[in-house]
Amino acid sequence: MNERSLRLGRFSRRFSPPAWRRVAALWMVVALVLLVSLALGRVMLDPDALLEALTHPQTPTGLIVHELRLPRALLAALIGAALGVSGWLLQQVMRNPLASPDIIGVTSGASAAAVSYLAWLAVPLGMAGLPVAAMLGAMGAALAVYTLAWSHGVTPLRLVLTGIGMAAALGAVTTLVLATSPLTTTLSAYVWLTGSVYGANWSDVSSLALWCAALLVPLAALMRHVVLAPLDDALATGLGLAVQRYRAALLALASALAGVAVAWGGAFVFVGLVAPHLARRLSGSPGTAQMVMALLFGALLVMLADLVARTLFLPLDLPAGIFVAALGAPFFLALLIREVR
Repeated sequence: MNERSLRLGRFSRRFSPPAWRRVAALWMVVALVLLVSLALGRVMLDPDALLEALTHPQTPTGLIVHELRLPRALLAALIGAALGVSGWLLQQVMRNPLASPDIIGVTSGASAAAVSYLAWLAVPLGMAGLPVAAMLGAMGAALAVYTLAWSHGVTPLRLVLTGIGMAAALGAVTTLVLATSPLTTTLSAYVWLTGSVYGANWSDVSSLALWCAALLVPLAALMRHVVLAPLDDALATGLGLAVQRYRAALLALASALAGVAVAWGGAFVFVGLVAPHLARRLSGSPGTAQMVMALLFGALLVMLADLVARTLFLPLDLPAGIFVAALGAPFFLALLIREVR
């Protein structure tokens, strides 16, 4: 088989029409869930009332939709999308279906840094530094995991095992910070750690969108290496790839995406685990379409969780992370049992 045939084969797998038709269908599902999120709440809106609210933002229902529900739904989508792509990257790089930001310690690092910032630096410095603190915590945790797992290179198995230990250690750090913090900080941090988009505004949406866009640009440039990441290290090296260098770069990108998601929404556990698996089942071969599906499934999971959290138990408005965890925990156990067998 000549080089032209190989290139055409890779192109057809990555940009196959069936895969992109599924992506388009998934986009429509996300758009439908968005519309349902805008219509449901303490004030229920029928389709005509929703259309009126969308076209007339100055009316009372228009203010509800434009200033309360729409930024909240979009922020949930962005958080889920970032976690979905982060989890997909980690599973590709580590060649392990159980890898995700929360399981290997990345989310724990972001949470520990964010809670420390809330406890000690939020008052003097303001909340603007929280995303930077969370992202630095996530990347610091990833660097620590990578360093501890290094022994003449890094293997995916060592990364996962080291990450699980790091997650436990950083969870203890977070608990210690909460135990020594003022009561008001502890209460707000507990809600935040569960995962919530309560009180979202347009400033949050625009800031997170900018961070996500900035991180997706280098990811697009590295997509060839992401697709080849599941190859055996010896085979990838034989093809001329700098395996360790690109593995470190992709791990840093995955950590940064998880960090910014945690900064704006808290620790939504299992999104980065479930979304890539759903994308893999729907798309088949890895590639750009599969990454987009992981992004969309992540957005869909958090949007649905937030919709349930704020409508199913009215007048209570519960943290959406509770419902993501309720879905993700049995999913993780099923995966674990399948891997053991």
